[in-house]
Amino acid sequence: MSQNPPKIEAISVFDMLKIGVGPSSSHTLGPWQAARDFLNKLRSKNRLPLVQSIEVDLYGSLSLTGKGHATDLACILGLTNADPVTCSIEEIPEIIDYINFQKVLQLDGVHLIPFDPKTQIHFNRNFLPYHPNGMRFKAILADGKSVFETYFSIGGGFFIQKERKRSAKKVALFECFPRPISKATELLAYCDRENKSVSQIVLENEEYLNTPEVIDQKLKAIWDVMLDSVYTGCHTEGILPGGLKVRRRAFDTHERLQKGKPYSNKEEWIEAIRNTEVKFREILKWVSCYALAVNEVNASLGRVVTAPTNGSAGVIPAVILYYMTIENHDANFDDVKKFLLVAGEIGALFKKGATISAAMGGCQAEIGVSSAMAAGALTELMGGTPAQVLMASEIAMEHHLGLTCDPIGGLVQIPCIERNAMGAIKAINACEMALDNDAKNAKVPLDKVIETMWQTAQDMNTKYKETSEGGLAVNVALSDC
Repeated sequence: MSQNPPKIEAISVFDMLKIGVGPSSSHTLGPWQAARDFLNKLRSKNRLPLVQSIEVDLYGSLSLTGKGHATDLACILGLTNADPVTCSIEEIPEIIDYINFQKVLQLDGVHLIPFDPKTQIHFNRNFLPYHPNGMRFKAILADGKSVFETYFSIGGGFFIQKERKRSAKKVALFECFPRPISKATELLAYCDRENKSVSQIVLENEEYLNTPEVIDQKLKAIWDVMLDSVYTGCHTEGILPGGLKVRRRAFDTHERLQKGKPYSNKEEWIEAIRNTEVKFREILKWVSCYALAVNEVNASLGRVVTAPTNGSAGVIPAVILYYMTIENHDANFDDVKKFLLVAGEIGALFKKGATISAAMGGCQAEIGVSSAMAAGALTELMGGTPAQVLMASEIAMEHHLGLTCDPIGGLVQIPCIERNAMGAIKAINACEMALDNDAKNAKVPLDKVIETMWQTAQDMNTKYKETSEGGLAVNVALSDC
């Protein structure tokens, strides 16, 4: 496997924060979008009507934990050309059941072909060169010829092919950014030289790609899904799917904390929470409740926002809601906008300098990065300087270094759901520590902790990288649950 972190030169906030379907950005959203890309390639060459059958091969981590992460379902849905951003979550089980029972697939939503997931989706334990999350789609055409494409899901819903024909274009686009940033030191230099906040610098780059109106529209859509996932999780009880029989906890915690304050929608709900007790224990419980809620929705194939991944989707909305319901009762979309801009940029720094894929770097690449993103973003909202923003991000990641990814049963449930609560609390603590210090006295620069994280990822044993072949995944059996 490659020893160099995959780099995408021009990374927008909207690359780091993407609306999708759970439970995993690398194992669900990435393969889903790769399948849609395969369709596009067939369509562009007028080959779709000629397709007689489809074969899907999953390799490495996608195979080892693919069932638990719904990778096979994601590939099927992608081949129907369902859009993970807009498709009906409620209809997904019906679609999958129909395909499994009838053994047919409506390719691209229009071309009906025979398809049996049990025999035409193959789980291969071997790893492809280049990246642990490999997959191959093959179409057999009416003339007997075969067409295939190989993809790698590299975390956060990103997928690439080894031959990146658009690389030069992406480099050119990056170099035309008003403020090209590849390291934290460069970001801080822009802030210091122009006397601007991190969010202001990031916004100027985003305005090179989109109009201010489009940026606001996209950020509002992201925040709406984040808030909806918290709200849904807090109001849904029962057992999560997958066989572990994990009981949803956000519902019970929310019932105890909310204390019967009346509300009828998400906005009124926030106001109701603002009127509850805010003792230290209640604050801890509210933040944990927010994070647990999102990742319970994620674990049940619900709609969430990668932040930077699905498995870590609960940290950022939990910390935003902490700010809105505990720290600043006047907080509004302007605050959310700043938070998401800063968080997206911090995440991009980790993606450029290391990885956000648990299959490459363990859980430090998911919960660690999300905690760093949230810590830096909260620090700006709390009045911190750009240097303190970066310091908070560094503190949060420093105390996630080496965190393994060892999901029991290959499901994004244990220990993944709880880790979002812990990552959110660490982010808030890191923020406070940075605000209480002069950033000039920081001993560990953010760039150094990113570099260290990547080195740690390279040294980490493969069984702790989302393969379910080590740690809790082997010491706690499904029968124990």
